[in-house]
Amino acid sequence: MNSPPETPSSAATDAALLTAHINGDAHAFSEIVKRHRDRMWAVALRTLGDPDEAADAVQDAFVSAYRKAASFRGEAAVTTWLHRIVVNACLDRMRRKSVRPVADDELIEATERDNPLPDQTVEREVSMEVSAALKLLPPDQRAALVLVDMMGYSVEDAAQVLDVPSGTVKSRCARGRAKLAPILSHLRNRSELSNVSSAKGAELRDG
Repeated sequence: MNSPPETPSSAATDAALLTAHINGDAHAFSEIVKRHRDRMWAVALRTLGDPDEAADAVQDAFVSAYRKAASFRGEAAVTTWLHRIVVNACLDRMRRKSVRPVADDELIEATERDNPLPDQTVEREVSMEVSAALKLLPPDQRAALVLVDMMGYSVEDAAQVLDVPSGTVKSRCARGRAKLAPILSHLRNRSELSNVSSAKGAELRDG
């Protein structure tokens, strides 16, 4: 009697799971989704500033990744490949339509309800103002700043996600920061601008 198929091990690497999915494992991609959906959601929400649009972008990204899994060549980590897909999904949405404004309280509650921070009042105030200011930037600059300043990516890792040279990421970040500086100049603790949600940055880089 044949043994029942084994479910993907939580210890399996992302690359092994993707290979298993390509080879017909019906459960492997679900494990990939389970591992990465929260991180992809965080990037999408910070980039789009709208929970509904972010959810749709993440869904579109996973559908695209599911269908295009065979195109993964292993030149970057699976997590980098996935984040490239979700960022592109976000950029497509921003370019196709105007993302509806979202109440600051709604955005902050969605992003921070599971991540309590010290001095919550100050963090929330800074995060609300930064989120509102980000909506004023062009899509490419916003995506670069979200990855580097808010999600904790190195310039090199962000360049891989965005599929552009490191110098382009640096340039986009510099232009974006220059536009944000006069808007956010009243914030006394400038370092907080790059620390909002950065607690997840190390997880993203290591994932």
